[in-house]
Amino acid sequence: MSSDEISIRVEGLGKRYEIYSSPRERLKQFILPPIQRVIGRDVVAHYKEHWALRDISFEIKKGEAFGIVGRNGSGKSTLLQIITGTLAPTVGNVTTKGRIAALLELGSGFNPEFSGRENVYLNAMLLGMTREQVDERFDKIAAFADIGDYLEQPVKTYSSGMLVRLAFAVQVQIDPDILIVDEALAVGDALFQKRCFARIEKLLSDGVTLLFVSHDQESVRTLTHRAILLRGGQEVLTGSSSEVLLSYRKLLHEEESSYFSRLAPKQTTASNGSKKPAASNSANKGTSLPGRSDNLSFGDGGIEVTAVQTFDADGETCAVFYPGDPVKIRVRCHSTITTDRINVSIRIRSREGIKIYSWGTLNQDMQVLNGALGGEVFWTREIQENEDFDVWFECSCTLGPNLYEIQAAISYEGKPDYTEQRILHWKDEAAFFQTLMRQNEYAFGGMTDLRMKAMW
Repeated sequence: MSSDEISIRVEGLGKRYEIYSSPRERLKQFILPPIQRVIGRDVVAHYKEHWALRDISFEIKKGEAFGIVGRNGSGKSTLLQIITGTLAPTVGNVTTKGRIAALLELGSGFNPEFSGRENVYLNAMLLGMTREQVDERFDKIAAFADIGDYLEQPVKTYSSGMLVRLAFAVQVQIDPDILIVDEALAVGDALFQKRCFARIEKLLSDGVTLLFVSHDQESVRTLTHRAILLRGGQEVLTGSSSEVLLSYRKLLHEEESSYFSRLAPKQTTASNGSKKPAASNSANKGTSLPGRSDNLSFGDGGIEVTAVQTFDADGETCAVFYPGDPVKIRVRCHSTITTDRINVSIRIRSREGIKIYSWGTLNQDMQVLNGALGGEVFWTREIQENEDFDVWFECSCTLGPNLYEIQAAISYEGKPDYTEQRILHWKDEAAFFQTLMRQNEYAFGGMTDLRMKAMW
């Protein structure tokens, strides 16, 4: 790839911190090593090394949207600080091309004693704009921030949401070549987030490079093309956003299973003598299960999804539906344990990777248990060892024309409210179906049909 096409290049990046047990050890490190070198003795370190990042390499093309995901402490913020130049690497190199706008820590670059107006000028001029340019764009900045009379008040009186409004409004008005966003938008209200994402999409269409960090997997999937997954400061995977997010979900599942395995034995016995699944103690060895592809499945095991199919109103297999058509989805399962407290669920995603809907047997059970619906509770049903069973999901098609993916999952729910969940088997790309529209009979625009009526 030509260097002219690269917006950000990271090569062999590493960041090391020296951790001292006491101020005395820090003083020793400052004084003794130079003396030891002079007298020819071995240098003794008085600190412990902590590598926040180690051997990170990737390239981002101009105009590309790139995501960074990982748990807290994985090195995401350290990586961003090095890319923006506010932190120096221990080893490796970072090359960037163009003006960078970075929304990292809330209020960074703001003087708490200055008013919002004064901070707009201060921040924008620090980012390279002239006073005349800020004058020209001030009304747009103020309108986007939309904080009213607070613009004339000291920033120290602002809420976190107001801080990020003002900071984002300034950053996107400097015509950046690279925009870096690190979780900051999570504190804004829903309307402001909508404006921010619309502005980000406009910048992307104008050829701006986006580096986006968020724990919101759907935002990463929707906004970015590629991503990198970090764990303990090291690269786990770099690839398409969908592949990286699946690996991220597996990583979260493995760490959750490892945590539960330290709290519980391999099997626990219920009051009726049946065995219930405990967390796998082999989580760190990988938890892929049989299915369409090992790369698309994970879980603790015990019960697995063996097949997912879609059917029409007559019970015939069908993969194409029109608005109003009945849709039936069958999830076929096989159990190798005896247990209850099981939830079978599905998630429907569009071709673009946007989650449209998720629902499971536990959602219906919750209604039954609360008296809002009659019927049996699946959560209390005892699944037998070596049992094959089906769960059917039925709905009316209200989706717009698109290709849709069905993900299927089986989970053990300690309580009937999703607060104690462990995944036994998760399966991406379990099935696909398509929706079309008969334009001359019934038509609507968008992702879903709200069954709207007009009156006059």
